[in-house]
Amino acid sequence: MAQDTGVGSRSVERPPVLSAGPLGWLRANLFSTWYNALLTIVILWVLLQIVPPMADWLVLSAQWGEGSQEACRAAGGACWSFIDEKWRFIVFGTFPSDQHWRPTIAILLIIGLLFVSSNRNFWSPWLGLVWVVGMGLVFGILYGGFLGLSFVPNTLWGGLPLTLVLSVVGLAVAFPFAVLLALGRRSDLPFIRAMCVGFIELIRGVPLISILFMASVMFPLFLPTGVTIDKLLRAQIGFILFAAAYQAEVVRGGLQAIPKGQYEAADGLGLSYWQKTSKIILPQALSIVIPPMVNTFISFFKDTSLVIIIGLFDLMSTAKAALTDPAWRGFYREAYIFIGLIYFAFCFFMSRYSQWLETSLNRSRRH
Repeated sequence: MAQDTGVGSRSVERPPVLSAGPLGWLRANLFSTWYNALLTIVILWVLLQIVPPMADWLVLSAQWGEGSQEACRAAGGACWSFIDEKWRFIVFGTFPSDQHWRPTIAILLIIGLLFVSSNRNFWSPWLGLVWVVGMGLVFGILYGGFLGLSFVPNTLWGGLPLTLVLSVVGLAVAFPFAVLLALGRRSDLPFIRAMCVGFIELIRGVPLISILFMASVMFPLFLPTGVTIDKLLRAQIGFILFAAAYQAEVVRGGLQAIPKGQYEAADGLGLSYWQKTSKIILPQALSIVIPPMVNTFISFFKDTSLVIIIGLFDLMSTAKAALTDPAWRGFYREAYIFIGLIYFAFCFFMSRYSQWLETSLNRSRRH
């Protein structure tokens, strides 16, 4: 259909209604072929069967606010009263209840450090000092013993603070160690290469549970009489070694993906090994391996749940412990949904940030 525009004999022809706008999008993406249309209809039917009952259980028939086990069962829906009653124990573990403001500040400090580090404008050598000071404050607030703060041993830590400490400290310390291992595995020096290969293959060849068990049970047996190492520190070292071995292989993949011409060009400029590695090779390699590296971060963030075997109660363990209360047994779905949302929030942030960072670095290289 042609419409007169009032300028000479020119006319503007509008696109067909079914090829533009919302209807055009639906036709192009959901009903482009008969089998796409059939699949769309089947999915819509499945959603209609699942979503209304789920919404009724989660919201409409759920028990909110303060309540009891009997009231929850009578309501027939989700028992969010269980979360209202137990969320402090799930999030903070056995940390003294009158001191919960301390792990709250520790959580906010760690999240703040992560947000500062995610801004490329702050990427400079002093960022490492910020992390040292920030994590020092985190441990100082959690431990206490100064400025009128009561001392709280780490055996009483638990929940989200413990999960964040194990994962963030473990991954932050393991990353530079992993880079050195990856470089050592590609070294021309046989002894250095053999040591790095042996360490990586040995650690990657056993499950994390075995390493935590060795760190907690077997390692103290080899210490001199009267010498002990804190359980949390032993678990943290186990996480660092395990994470470093896996990250080293990711970094090695990035190093192998760099074209040989980059090495030859750097050698032609007369750069030393460390100048060539730090200024040319390593930045390119790390930008290549952002997706698999973040996938490793997400995996280790969730693997902190394994510390229950050595008597440490992370977020998953405190949720399970909350379900052992005789007054609130059976509400495992609500507990797992609650901690699942917490895990999802952190993992989704890491995933989206990795996508943004990869796009940003690729754009910078094109310019």
